[in-house]
Amino acid sequence: MKQVELAPGISSSVLGFGCAPILGAVGGAAAARAMATALDCGVNHFDLARSYGYGEAEKFVGRFLKGHRGEVVIASKFGIRATWKAGLLRPLKPVVRKLKGSRKASLPAPAAAAPAKSSDPFHERVDLTPDKMRGSLEKSLRALGTDYLDLFFVHEPPSEIKRIDDLVAMAAELKKEGKIRAWGLAFDWSSEALLRSTFSRFDLLQFNASPGAAHYEAARQERAASPNVLFSPLRHAGSTPASSVLSQLWSDFPASVVLCSMFNPEHIRENAAAAGDA
Repeated sequence: MKQVELAPGISSSVLGFGCAPILGAVGGAAAARAMATALDCGVNHFDLARSYGYGEAEKFVGRFLKGHRGEVVIASKFGIRATWKAGLLRPLKPVVRKLKGSRKASLPAPAAAAPAKSSDPFHERVDLTPDKMRGSLEKSLRALGTDYLDLFFVHEPPSEIKRIDDLVAMAAELKKEGKIRAWGLAFDWSSEALLRSTFSRFDLLQFNASPGAAHYEAARQERAASPNVLFSPLRHAGSTPASSVLSQLWSDFPASVVLCSMFNPEHIRENAAAAGDA
């Protein structure tokens, strides 16, 4: 599969694996099958966060990727975490998944882009301070069973980042210690105006990009030549085949990785084939 250099020395497959549903909407067996298929198809980029899987996804993915560490790019994020109440969901999640098809129950959606004061009892915002940044990273490293992250993102801040200079200094310190290789900002483009002044302080930007979105053309004009990580690619796809949408994204953003939360092995192979043609 084609690869792009997201930051010096970090070569990623142009198709990335979004891990947000793991141990939430998607159970362990299905997640393991999907990740195995992705690896077989040449996907080496796995995108995580402390909040994914109600705080359990990092540990699961770390165990699965044991023995592959030198072959993969692992990204995680800080800024949102699972609360202690999320642990109460653990015994209920398998039951909820079984009932999902009958619409009798559903898991509460993760607070990936929740406001600072969220009504979601299972996730909460973390203050964007250097100490919280280091503490979150250390927890991610322990959960993943690795000494370093390839990419470490601030996770969708809901407002202006007030201590950006302090966070930049901490990122430099963590790089020097070998605990991260690059750091970035993961955000929804609807918050672009609030965060734009900090864009240049990061090694990499991760944002939503789906052909047909109101901001898509502006983002393309500004970021087409830059390395990016793009998420929610199919949000505005409608009936357009996923492979066609992905092909357009790689044509419009040729230096970027497109993340898909893909757990059907057939779909993974189709997406990987589209990446091979990119």
